[in-house]
Amino acid sequence: MKRIGIQDIARLANVSIGTVDRALHGRTEISEATRKRILKIAMEHGYRPNLAARALSVGKPAIKIGVCIPREVHYFYDELRDGFLNEARRYGDLGVEIAYHPFERLGVGEVEKMKEILCTKPQVVAVCPGQPQNLAPLINQAEEQNIRVICVASDAPGTARSTVICVNPVVSGHLAAELMSKFLPPKSDVAIITGMAATEDHRKKVQAFSEMFPCYSSGGRVLEVVEGHDEEDETFQKAYALLGRHRSLEGLYVSTANCLPVCHAIGAHGLHGKLKLITTDLFKEMVPYFEKGTILASIHQRAYVQGQIGVRLAVDYLSNGRALPSTYYLTPHIVMRSNIHLFREIRREGPSEV
Repeated sequence: MKRIGIQDIARLANVSIGTVDRALHGRTEISEATRKRILKIAMEHGYRPNLAARALSVGKPAIKIGVCIPREVHYFYDELRDGFLNEARRYGDLGVEIAYHPFERLGVGEVEKMKEILCTKPQVVAVCPGQPQNLAPLINQAEEQNIRVICVASDAPGTARSTVICVNPVVSGHLAAELMSKFLPPKSDVAIITGMAATEDHRKKVQAFSEMFPCYSSGGRVLEVVEGHDEEDETFQKAYALLGRHRSLEGLYVSTANCLPVCHAIGAHGLHGKLKLITTDLFKEMVPYFEKGTILASIHQRAYVQGQIGVRLAVDYLSNGRALPSTYYLTPHIVMRSNIHLFREIRREGPSEV
């Protein structure tokens, strides 16, 4: 098949070369209908631009991806960041650049950083929305300007965002509830420690676990849901108080990566190995708590892979005109003491996940 060029696409779409260029590279001053029509023609005819040559000719990156995610809990978000950065290096010959604009933690500084990153005019922005209602106007504004918004690790429902990449939170909550029911006898009392109820990922996990635990465990009860706001001191104090209030508590589900303060609170009460603890995600500092039986299982969200996929979807969209899926759910992995050594977060020297 003869290689198609920008001039051919312009002729087929009956538009100017400049309009084709704006459509292919996510620029403004073009209607959404025209952009989609041009991208469809380009995809159908196998158009593959030489992005590296373009980057050299104009002296700037051909693909600029803004990454707007929290710094804390760093065990999770460092992995997410590294997934973006390392995958972008694989596409270096295409002129892919990551503009990293972190904010403090979920719900703290995310609006300001989102405004900051939009001023740099990226083609794609990956954002982790802690309070989606606050970010909604900026997400919608970006999409109106043909800046595609990818939500990672949590969603912003009701906005114009292009896609979300995350582990399905409902499946995660159900999985944790089923596991907990296997670890405990019927009529057991459990509790949940989460980040923020306003965060879609946290809300859905809490709801899914709360609905299903009584179904999986006959007579089982979720006594309380505690918000720790993914802040270590606050989570420790609240977890310690929770364990003091509910002496009948037999299980705890931590629905975010902020599990170390909970492990410390369990230790302060002398409950290592006595309370059944299911956590979320995986990092090296968790290993001793698996070994001593404090953590029985963890529902791994694969943050690094989320970052990798974010870059791949953005590059495929911008270079090949392939539409972004409305959702991209990863399968959660169950981590236990017997398989913990298999995961990249523990064996760092191993090959990257796909």
